[in-house]
Amino acid sequence: MGRPTKTKNQKKERAVAQHRSQEEYGSVPHSFVFHRGSIGKNLQQLILDVRRVMEPYTATSLKVRKKNSLKDFVAVAGPLGVTHFLVFTKTPTSINLKLFRLPGGPTLTFRVIQYSLIKDVVSSLKRHRMHEQQFTHHPLLVLNNFGLQGMHIKVMATMLQNMFPSINVHRVNLNAIKRCVLINYDADTQILEFRHYSLKVVPVGISKGLKKILQERFPNMSRLEDISELLVRDINLSESEAEQDGSHNIMELPQAYTGRGNMKAQQSAVRLTEIGPRMTLQLIKVEEGLGQGNVLYHSFIHKTEEEIQEALARKEAKLQLKAERRRKQEVDVERKQEQKQAHRKKSLEGIKRKKQQAEGSDSDAEDPGMQEDQNIDEPSDDDMEYYRQEVGEEPDEDLFPQSTQRKRRPSQSANAGKRHKYTHSTADQSPLSAGTNVKAKERKTSRPRQGRQEPRDSPQQHKGGPLSQQQRDPSNSSRHPRGPHKAKRKRLQASGQHRAQWQPGSRPLGSRWQGKSRLGRKQAAKGKGGFRKLGRPGKKRPA
Repeated sequence: MGRPTKTKNQKKERAVAQHRSQEEYGSVPHSFVFHRGSIGKNLQQLILDVRRVMEPYTATSLKVRKKNSLKDFVAVAGPLGVTHFLVFTKTPTSINLKLFRLPGGPTLTFRVIQYSLIKDVVSSLKRHRMHEQQFTHHPLLVLNNFGLQGMHIKVMATMLQNMFPSINVHRVNLNAIKRCVLINYDADTQILEFRHYSLKVVPVGISKGLKKILQERFPNMSRLEDISELLVRDINLSESEAEQDGSHNIMELPQAYTGRGNMKAQQSAVRLTEIGPRMTLQLIKVEEGLGQGNVLYHSFIHKTEEEIQEALARKEAKLQLKAERRRKQEVDVERKQEQKQAHRKKSLEGIKRKKQQAEGSDSDAEDPGMQEDQNIDEPSDDDMEYYRQEVGEEPDEDLFPQSTQRKRRPSQSANAGKRHKYTHSTADQSPLSAGTNVKAKERKTSRPRQGRQEPRDSPQQHKGGPLSQQQRDPSNSSRHPRGPHKAKRKRLQASGQHRAQWQPGSRPLGSRWQGKSRLGRKQAAKGKGGFRKLGRPGKKRPA
């Protein structure tokens, strides 16, 4: 077993460092930068540039949809620790920037008079310094000329200071300061200038040649006889490298800074390079709350004390009306809940009472839709009649096991039945058609039965027994064309040689499958009540 990659103390120290970083990250202000309404392409790019300024404590990939309202952003701001909103809006005449302080306000509204994008500022410089490592730390905020008297100026300065993390000058790490945000206020014009710079520290007090050697950028020394000339005289240097340092930007470093020659307690110069964006802002008004409170300051509209009191009274009446409506709504909701509970209780009592009545009543009550002489398990006579009409022969007993004879009502006569396929009066038949029907009947009765083990009906088997009426009078079998077979079946049943009731799959296909369609075989095998002819409803069969 190998040694663990981290010791116990290392794991403990890492956990403590992560906890400390999470606390520090949660204590600093965070922001959302987005827009409301329809905006142009340039303004959308300005929003992305402002997000670069507010990094790393902002949502760089925030997706905004048209259906999102300000309440949606406020709802997600609390769990995410967002403290400020920077909202851009566009009107036909101007572009506005609103700063919201969550969760209770105030709200500052600025008019964007002019702006320049990052790409515009960078393209105007000969040499620019901007890289990704600069955006891993928050910028340093510098406010200029905000110490003037005025309530709106103090509110504006406090709002801008709280948008960026605070800095402890005794514990700050100079290597974490890579950018600078400068906001200058002009009291005469009441205009704010917003600038964003990249910060660079270079050593001073040494010659430019030695500085180049320290920075690993060696000059051309082909014209020199000795290296001492490079240290004494400034030669072979371009005009663009001419120094612009002075007392305004030279200071003594309290810590060692990134870069060669930037040592502690040494003279170094701080240089700023603008990287954009650039905005010119004008304060319009200051409001309480999130854009819905009282107007504390307005740069264009000035009200007297009476007008302010009237506006406050009007707003107070509006709030009272809103509270009264909410109270009435709560009373209505409570009343409806009580009605719902009462109705539910009454319904349960009714269901219980009905169940008790059903248990105490007679459960053997007859169905009023059933006939007196009709059995539930008995198949309908319509199926048997339909079978006779379509097939032209009597159905077998195993096909309709519960019905051996069609039941008739007492009011019906013996000759009131429907005419069958092969039933015709002898007076209406021509000699040719009569002969054809007789031959068809003989062919049906003389067809051999396959799969049955019953003996054929012979005259010798009936010598001792009486003959049925149909056997004595064959012409009387117009009602049932296969009457002799029914008589034979009855004789076999009387002698105890009748067949067992047929079950699906219990015996092979026999003679009763002969002459039937495939659909009829499937229905008979499934135990259907009868053979239905598939076709369009209402289509009459030709006579």
